[in-house]
Amino acid sequence: MEIAHLIDLDELETSRGANQIGTLQRPGNTRWSSHFDFNCSLIRLFGPTCSVLENIIEDGYNYKSQGDADTTFNTLRSFQFVFILHLIKDIMGVTNILCRALQQKSQDIVNVMQLVSSTRQIILKLRENGWNNLLDIVKSFYECHNIDVPDLSVPYTKKIKSQLRHPQENIILEHLFRIDIFYGIIDAQLQELNNRFSEKAMKLVTLRSALDPRDGYKFFNIENICMLVDEFYPQDFTDQQRIILTFQLQHYEVEVHVHSYLKNMSTIFELCRGLVETKKSKIY
Repeated sequence: MEIAHLIDLDELETSRGANQIGTLQRPGNTRWSSHFDFNCSLIRLFGPTCSVLENIIEDGYNYKSQGDADTTFNTLRSFQFVFILHLIKDIMGVTNILCRALQQKSQDIVNVMQLVSSTRQIILKLRENGWNNLLDIVKSFYECHNIDVPDLSVPYTKKIKSQLRHPQENIILEHLFRIDIFYGIIDAQLQELNNRFSEKAMKLVTLRSALDPRDGYKFFNIENICMLVDEFYPQDFTDQQRIILTFQLQHYEVEVHVHSYLKNMSTIFELCRGLVETKKSKIY
């Protein structure tokens, strides 16, 4: 009944296959974006999911299934679960575009690096300004599903670990959700981005795009290629070779645009093979 009501309100789409009504989107092991889809579908089908669990609690075929359903039901309706569910949706909604771009077989390196930068900026903005909005959304979600919103101003006891063995510090429950969970999850995501896309790594990939032969060598840039050599491959070139490189690249730029075999390359692998087959690799 709840699913039919959502369909009547146009809040739930119907289709065949993986998105048929009444089915939660299953997260995949290799496609990170599928986890975002699952998160969104669980929020959308939260009411019907709880109803199914209640039916199992009442009419389950054995005590184990009833006990498992009861545990899942209580966890699902806990404020912490709902809060994290919405927080993860916000974070994965931001990172989802980057994930999809990274999964494409044909990479546009420059645009991907720009996506890394914009992803980091948006997540930082969420950290600085997103707390109140997220809290309002979670409270509204609770009210929509007729669940009592807990009082976040009540004391919460947190053990402080340190060499000085400080006594327990009394703080309010809001501190747990804002500092430990909200900031903690966002900071972990930012750290993951920084680890995988360090400033040096991003510069290397960006400079490397100057060698990309796609679209008529539109990314070709002599200055960036020389910078790539100076900063990342200094041991592979003598001082004299670095001087000669600039002039070689000027000849190379003219040749690849007019050479019938080299001008339509789409990958660096094809370009390297083409340079060998045309014996240009002996010159450049």
